[in-house]
Amino acid sequence: MKRGGKRENSGRKKLGNITLKTIVTNETLIQLNKYFPEDCQSKQLRNILAYAIKQKEVNVKTPTVLDMFCGCGGLSKGFIDAGYKVLAGIDIEISALKTFELNHDGAKGLNIDLFREDAIEQIIDNIDNQKVDVLVGGPPCQGFSLAGKRRENDDRNKLYRSMVNLAQKLKPKAIIIENVPSLATLYNGVAKDEIIKDFTALGYNMAEPQVLYGPDYGIPQIRKRIFFVGLLNSEQKYEYPKPILDKENYISCEEAIGDLPSLENSIGISPCDYPVKPLTSYQQLMRKNSKEIFNHLGTKHTPQTKHLISLVPEGKNYKALPDDDELAKEFKSKKRYNESLTRYHSKKPSRTIDTGHRTHFHYKENRIPSVRENARFQSFPDDFIVLGNKQQQYRQVGNAVPPLMGYHLGKKLKEYLK
Repeated sequence: MKRGGKRENSGRKKLGNITLKTIVTNETLIQLNKYFPEDCQSKQLRNILAYAIKQKEVNVKTPTVLDMFCGCGGLSKGFIDAGYKVLAGIDIEISALKTFELNHDGAKGLNIDLFREDAIEQIIDNIDNQKVDVLVGGPPCQGFSLAGKRRENDDRNKLYRSMVNLAQKLKPKAIIIENVPSLATLYNGVAKDEIIKDFTALGYNMAEPQVLYGPDYGIPQIRKRIFFVGLLNSEQKYEYPKPILDKENYISCEEAIGDLPSLENSIGISPCDYPVKPLTSYQQLMRKNSKEIFNHLGTKHTPQTKHLISLVPEGKNYKALPDDDELAKEFKSKKRYNESLTRYHSKKPSRTIDTGHRTHFHYKENRIPSVRENARFQSFPDDFIVLGNKQQQYRQVGNAVPPLMGYHLGKKLKEYLK
């Protein structure tokens, strides 16, 4: 044995072009040939390795999102479009979770009862302890203490507290809470202060909550939502995205749904073909990844209902019904909800989409909007398919945060996650 100095063939060598040999099963070969149909195996292997490395880089760099109280996932769908990876959504509505899983690129839909003591552990186990960069959610108002008095034994506190407790465990870089604007004044503002105080105690620098208006962000719907955004251990406060449209350029009902098939004299079929090419840039955006129309089915109205709708002028409600029509006179004589029998205006955004579907009507046709039309008003793209029965579909769409709102929030948030 030669003593002293460097031994032959020892030490770290530079890697050059090398030949790899391995055994591959027939089943694997079938899959490889399906997804990488190159003309030779060496080229196939090179492409596979390049793809694997690229995917690894994407997974490392792509921020992750966990969506609590997710419903069908409007907010997190917007984050996907902004370049995030959604790990899972948590909700108790089974039909909404099925919709969520279908439309969220492999994310899990978790049916977890947040009233359970082990709910937080269940969530963490189900995401396989993956790192969560952003925690989003819209806890129901019942999750805040009655009259601002913290009642630790009140089960309803667990709905909101579950989000706080999960943030404490996972320590995401950012949290976003969405709710109705009235949350700012709920219990004389105590609910708003409670959110800020609880997350500040966990180390989040909380921006002043802000109400965002849908039409300002390209959403063809008069919809307002309040948002709370906090950044963990940050000296910066999140600045909300600036509006992209002014009032003169808001997207109208007709610009949003004018390319969809008429359902005036037909219930329609689902899926169905587009009858015309996109007529507006918004329609083009909604149809970007879709070749067919889903969830566009009409509703059978009674002759009396259709007659009443036909009497309402564009953009008006039941108060505009004529006094010389007996059916209209009888309808007006009873106490009515202010939004009753409201017909949309073709040149304005729609009214706020709610969980019901028998209050608002098409701007031209004498019928309620279809689920797909409501989804368009909410900015769900046409390749977002809603599952469940018709009532569940309407409820899922109505309860959702518009994806375009999530997109703009997520896009702005990326500036703080670098």
